[in-house]
Order: sequence, then structure tokens, then C-alpha cells
Amino acid sequence: MAKIREISSIEHGLAEAIKNLKTELIERATGKSESFIRKCSDPDLDQQLDHRDAVKIDKACIENGLTPYLLRAHEYIILKELENSKAQNHDINELLVKFTILHGELMSAINKAKNPGGEKGDAISTAEKIKPLRNEGLGKDLK
Repeated sequence: MAKIREISSIEHGLAEAIKNLKTELIERATGKSESFIRKCSDPDLDQQLDHRDAVKIDKACIENGLTPYLLRAHEYIILKELENSKAQNHDINELLVKFTILHGELMSAINKAKNPGGEKGDAISTAEKIKPLRNEGLGKDLK
């Protein structure tokens, strides 16, 4: 019975290469038997394809006018990961924007407090120190 492989997996790419390349081409390219390579395409076994063999198989595919199946599988897996990391970077970017805004507001409060026309002149009063914190919901315990 045929094994079901995830379509974007290395195992699926390897199964496609095995299906479309002749046995002798696989054996000549890798120096390993087709049965060994087939075992590497079984997702239920621990045996995995060596990276050097994957490159050799893809080279054989290209030389025979076929798609480099393993490269396509790698590309898909990496692109999927990049999409996930973009979402995380987006969150980081939002956080950086928020920090920049808060930093600007803090600097504005400090400059106002240092103004000679402020509550204590050039010195910063306790109320002026606490105000920026309270604006952000912090410093509720401070008096």
C-alpha cells in the first residue's frame, strides 16, 4: 500500500524523483541502491536522506530535464517559515513604533519639566516625574 506523504515535504519530493528517474540514474548519482533511497522517502522511518545525496538527485533530475523536486520542497518549507517570521517581525515593528512614541512623549515631558517656567524651575518636581508614568497606566502607587 502506498504511503501518503505531505505534498510539501522532503519525502514527497524524494518520492517524485524516484518515480520519475530511472533506477540506474539514482544509483549512479548517489552510489546507493534505489531501495535505500526509497526507505529515505518513507516518513514513518527514521532513515533520512543525506543532504549531499539530495543535491546529487536534484542534479540528476535537472540533467534529465526534470524538476529538481527536493529543491522545490526545500523552497516551499523555507518560504512557509519566512511567512511566519514576517508576522513575528510585524509585531516587533509595532512594538518599536510604540516605544518610539513613548520615548518622544517622555522626552517632551522632561523638556517641559526642565523649563524655567515649570513647577520647580529648572529642577524636576515629583509630580512632573510621575505624570509620564501615570499617562501610561504606570506609577499608580507613586505619590
